[in-house]
Amino acid sequence: MKTYPKKDIQTTRLKISYLEAGNFEKEPLLLLHGNTSSSLFYVPTVEILEEHFHIYAPDLRGYGHTEKLPIDSTQGMKTWSEDIRSFVDALSIKNPHIIGWSMGGGVAMQYTLDYADEVRSLGLINPLSPYGFSGTKDAEGTITTASHAGTGGGFVNPQFVENLRTKNKDLNDPTSAPNVLKGLFAPTFTLSEEMKDTFVDSMFLMEIGEGFYPGSSQPAPEWPFLGPGTTGIGNTMSPKYVNLSSIKNLPVKPPVIWFRGVQDKIVSDQSYSDVGFLGQLGILPGWPGLEVYPPQPMVSQTRSVFEEYQKNGGRFVEAVFENSGHSPQIEEPEKFVTAYLTFLGK
Repeated sequence: MKTYPKKDIQTTRLKISYLEAGNFEKEPLLLLHGNTSSSLFYVPTVEILEEHFHIYAPDLRGYGHTEKLPIDSTQGMKTWSEDIRSFVDALSIKNPHIIGWSMGGGVAMQYTLDYADEVRSLGLINPLSPYGFSGTKDAEGTITTASHAGTGGGFVNPQFVENLRTKNKDLNDPTSAPNVLKGLFAPTFTLSEEMKDTFVDSMFLMEIGEGFYPGSSQPAPEWPFLGPGTTGIGNTMSPKYVNLSSIKNLPVKPPVIWFRGVQDKIVSDQSYSDVGFLGQLGILPGWPGLEVYPPQPMVSQTRSVFEEYQKNGGRFVEAVFENSGHSPQIEEPEKFVTAYLTFLGK
């Protein structure tokens, strides 16, 4: 993979580390990474898009080399989106295209909600559902339990967290970073050794702890008896704190493209990280059944919101990647670039 020099900028909120590349005379493109990753996961994407854009790929708070300041979960995606706003202001980036991947898709949606008239276009790669992660049960995002049980930082596999903390690369451990990378992020793609090492080392840059990853938790009265705390990454995605569905009602609607990997195991109507689906599979005991706590229909929720966006006057394209999991920009890069440039009319 190509190497891009790491840069840093002090904003009004924190010091942000980022990669910058491309043609400085072209339109700006802002790339926002997802959970358990960093800007380095975008290097293959930067390589194939840099001739078309002036690209910025920042590390979000808590990830990569950006200043490790605690994350207030009660702000949902706002902590990150306001960090990105300070980044845009500090570098005088004017009206960028934005692509957000996974959790970064939630950040991109929040940024668009707040600054729609300054966003040229919005790209979402297997994004966080507009209704958050776990704890909702239909296309309209109806809350599953009043306490938001089953959501937040308490449901991240503790062995995986420990393996991140200790930088464990043992291939015999199913929850080591290399195995999680292969099994969840890019199951259909053969990573080169260089790419795998870069991505795994990038995962190890995450800050671990209650104020960071996975975040705090607290008891809940309903199954599965644990709910979101108020600090850390996992809780920002709880429907207690995030609901981005009002994007469909924006008076100014940037064009939206949704890149969807069909084989995704993370953001899916049958997500292996969703407690409703894990309960249905019998992995989490005591599941109260489909009527009470079904799997979250994440894909159906995203489609429903953006079909409404389109009905309300916005432009929306769903680009489907049959052979991709969570990372179509890495797994099917040529198709990804073709879909994106076609969408933009380039």
